[in-house]
Amino acid sequence: MEDHKDNDRAEIFSERVRAGKRTYFFDVKATRSNDYYLTITESKRRYKDDGYFYEKHKIFLYKEDFNKFVQALNDTVNHVKDELMPEIDFEQFDREKEEFEKTTETETETVTSTDDSELKWD
Repeated sequence: MEDHKDNDRAEIFSERVRAGKRTYFFDVKATRSNDYYLTITESKRRYKDDGYFYEKHKIFLYKEDFNKFVQALNDTVNHVKDELMPEIDFEQFDREKEEFEKTTETETETVTSTDDSELKWD
């Protein structure tokens, strides 16, 4: 008998969020009857005696729960931002990420242009 695991489902859409030592994947997948659902996967790189492995935790979210889930997530995040940590400028993290990406992009362009000029074929 064939093993029909979630991994065999085609991804319709995927979004990745890197967060320190963790990566979150938001994937839209389809059932056999062309109904859609969302999987949220947390992946953490871990070290064990024989090398690295990825520890994964997965949440399945079905269309009938989308609105409740988004509302609860927004309420929870807003409570932390507004009630527990109102002094924190959470937008600073977006600015820091943008600055890091610009720096990385500039470094990549510099390396690429340097590498291209040094590669000469006779």
